[in-house]
Amino acid sequence: MKISVVIPTYNRKHTLARAIDSIFSQTSQVFEIIVVDDGSTDGTPEWIMQTYPAVKYIYQKNSGVSSARNNAIRSAKGNWIALLDSDDEWLPDKLEKQIEFLMKQPNYKFCHTNEIWIRNGRRVNQMNKHKKFGGEIFEKCLDICRISPSSSLFSKSILDDTGYFDESLKVCEDYDLWLRVTSKYKILFLDNPLIKKYGGHSDQLSRPPDGIEQYRIQSLENILHSNSLSDSQKRAAKDTILYKLNIYINGLKKRGKLKDLEIYKKKIKQWINI
Repeated sequence: MKISVVIPTYNRKHTLARAIDSIFSQTSQVFEIIVVDDGSTDGTPEWIMQTYPAVKYIYQKNSGVSSARNNAIRSAKGNWIALLDSDDEWLPDKLEKQIEFLMKQPNYKFCHTNEIWIRNGRRVNQMNKHKKFGGEIFEKCLDICRISPSSSLFSKSILDDTGYFDESLKVCEDYDLWLRVTSKYKILFLDNPLIKKYGGHSDQLSRPPDGIEQYRIQSLENILHSNSLSDSQKRAAKDTILYKLNIYINGLKKRGKLKDLEIYKKKIKQWINI
């Protein structure tokens, strides 16, 4: 197993060292570390090439996190991919435990773990709705994103089958990809908190003005139109999209977004009749 670690970054020099150091501190070595700089203006290029000469550094014009991840994955020489966001970090035995878990169950090609949440410097508890699962988890992934990118370790061959991150999505690109992955593959879940996921800082991706449900709806539409789901998966996805559409429409009514309201009302009728 040759593991390529993929780190997308944009103006995150102040947290990037923590992320990279957590890879070098692993009890299991990786094959390569790839940092894709999505057009940083904070001195990241010079700093990373001087401080971490062993890291494979790729610079691209600002194109978004999906483009950065895809760029790195396509250039990866390893046959397994581990994602790490530039503001997160791994615990030292993260990869060792995942590798051991995968070796015991060689038919699996994807493993994720539990996590520790840090908000504004303090540890916070996850809510029950964020509970994570293993096995055939497609239906459990329909409501929200249940796999943290920074916890994932997967065979690169999976993406040749499911496709890469959707670069047209501003947010929910991970939710979108995990739907495609979990619709076809069983998932290993290691119920150990093996990453630290940081939040609350000012440079996090801002929440879209109208929320993120419109992007989840878009992802659900895409996978329903793909003709790749089983009958039971289609029923579950259709139920979820109708539920989300009703919630989103109520929000549009409250905000007086009449033009958008008509568009999403038509979507409801469309999915009811399919």
